Amino acid sequence: MSSLLSPLDALGQRVGLAGTSPLLALALTHSSYAAEHGVESNERLEFLGDAVVDLAVADLIVTSYPTLNEGTGSLVRSRVVNESSLANAAQRLELASAMRVGRGVAKENGLERPSLLADAFEAVVAALYLERGYDVAKAFVHDALAQDVAAAALQPGDVDPKARLRQWSEANGHGTPVYKVTSTGPSHDAMYYANVKVDGLVARGEGRSKKSAEASAAEHAWEQHA
Repeated sequence: MSSLLSPLDALGQRVGLAGTSPLLALALTHSSYAAEHGVESNERLEFLGDAVVDLAVADLIVTSYPTLNEGTGSLVRSRVVNESSLANAAQRLELASAMRVGRGVAKENGLERPSLLADAFEAVVAALYLERGYDVAKAFVHDALAQDVAAAALQPGDVDPKARLRQWSEANGHGTPVYKVTSTGPSHDAMYYANVKVDGLVARGEGRSKKSAEASAAEHAWEQHA
């Protein structure tokens, strides 16, 4: 019978929300679709979901890995709460099957973009939080990311570029790296450009999302200082 379900209903079963949930539909509405149809996008839910995911992963680290200290726990979290990891979680849940995107994004295979998928994952978490409460949202995040946290806990030093650069900069008395991000193009198909200033030098990077541009800039800065 599951094969007869619509993509939205099938996804609703996987994440724990009814296929008819307005919040689920909103969580899956990309800004490109919203612009074409005059409806709200998932950006506000993504903003909320980002905070919920961050808290839920921190909770998982503290409760499941009591031997990790604060610094190592932060490194583990940075490896899990990032665009690549959340996009992979979205792929495992097949969020793209029910996403609503604009014609241009669909034509350019935009449903494969890590930034779009990561944002949708966070928006779905926010929908769960608003409709069913924090405990349900937390359990969903734990289930979706437990293996990622376990892998990161085994090798906490293998961190994302921003966390690695920040750790090095602060340990060497240079303070926290400062990022400045600009973008070009429409919001649903923008290109982002990031500058990061650390130890008196500026490194640059670009990407299809603010997060990926900052990560690229951090990687270039690290290469300059390594």
